Amino acid sequence: MIMRLLLLLAWGLAISVPAHAQLPELDQPTETASPEASAPAQPIATTQDSGADARIAERIAGIFAELPAFSSVSVAVAQGVVTLSGTVPQQADIARAEAIAGRVSGVVTVENRLERDLSISSESGGIATLADRWEGLVKLLPLIALALAVWAGITLVGYLIAGLERLWHRLAPNSFLAELIASAIRFIFAIVGLVVALDMIGASALLGAVLGGAGVVGIALGFAMRDTIENYVASLMLSLRQPFRANDWVVIDDKEGRVIRLTSRATILMTLEGNHLRIPNGQVFRAVILNYTRNPQRRFDFDLGVDADDDADAARQLGRETLAGLPFVLGDPTPEARVIEVGESNVVLRFLGWIDQREADWYKARSGAILAVKAALEDGGFALPEPIYRLRFDARTQPLPLATTRERAASRGDTAPPKKPAPATAPADVTPQEEISEMVEAERRQAKGASEKDLLDTSRPVE
Repeated sequence: MIMRLLLLLAWGLAISVPAHAQLPELDQPTETASPEASAPAQPIATTQDSGADARIAERIAGIFAELPAFSSVSVAVAQGVVTLSGTVPQQADIARAEAIAGRVSGVVTVENRLERDLSISSESGGIATLADRWEGLVKLLPLIALALAVWAGITLVGYLIAGLERLWHRLAPNSFLAELIASAIRFIFAIVGLVVALDMIGASALLGAVLGGAGVVGIALGFAMRDTIENYVASLMLSLRQPFRANDWVVIDDKEGRVIRLTSRATILMTLEGNHLRIPNGQVFRAVILNYTRNPQRRFDFDLGVDADDDADAARQLGRETLAGLPFVLGDPTPEARVIEVGESNVVLRFLGWIDQREADWYKARSGAILAVKAALEDGGFALPEPIYRLRFDARTQPLPLATTRERAASRGDTAPPKKPAPATAPADVTPQEEISEMVEAERRQAKGASEKDLLDTSRPVE
């Protein structure tokens, strides 16, 4: 009986507790509720003073009148409900107008019927906006003119400083580097003037965009023009190092000729056939350069073969004496003859001699020396055989009765030793050929007033 009474009492208490007094459920924790949801709703009055709607409408319309973006907004209020209609320039102005209206005291809710004005003459970016920007630009013209004047003045100062050619040519080791310094000064002053001018008109953001874009463009141009930049830097290094002089006879890798000029982009050669050869300076700077003109003494060499049965040492001595007797062959260093190899039917001798290129042409001297030594060896009884092949058909075949040069001479009854040749006579003319050198000098005289300057400087030491 007592248990039944307790159950009835508990049931009665449960149905008598109001709903807002119940505890929150476990699956909806209170800490996740937003501030707006947890804030108590503003109560709506059951009665309204007469004229309240008019006062609300007047207050909102007065606020909107002070804001140009809401000049086309209409406000209507009924029972505290505000209805906004009309157009605004920007999409964000729609929510902004609703927020302003909702903050006025006495407003129950806001019915937002605003739309963005997409007409051409709207303030959001059509003709009206363009007109406003043009008007602002016109007002800014005096400041722009002043900024341009400042930029021009700073740039002019840079050009005046860069125009001190005597000073830069005195400080720089050559004219190419002097021009490079002057160009750098002009560029730096122009950039500084541009920065100052943009800062004066308040275009700092534009300046950052320009500098950022210039950096990206500079990287792209660096990759695209890396060969041109390499040639430019190589030209600078070659103008400082001066690896050769004008009219020097050089071999650059496998390109041979006389140097005409060194420009800011390439080295110009005249080949021994009289043709122009233009080599990029980047290739010249990396190349192995052979200069025949730096040392006037030059050695020539040639090979001759004597019979394998002849005395090779006697042939060496005879050839050496013949070279020493030639008037264009230098006595110091002395001529030399060396045994190179033993061939199938001969012994190959290499003869070497030195000439002075200022007195004798290398090609003429070498040709004359070959003819003189060949004639001396033949007159001395030495054979200069062609390749000889011996055919043997089987093992029982008797060898052919071949006799040596000395045995053949003895069989003829000629037992005297080989005659010494008469002193060799030099070719008719071994003077240096100056045709290419004269062509180079003539072209250099004609190109003195050309715009492409020659970077070869005789006042600087050669590397």
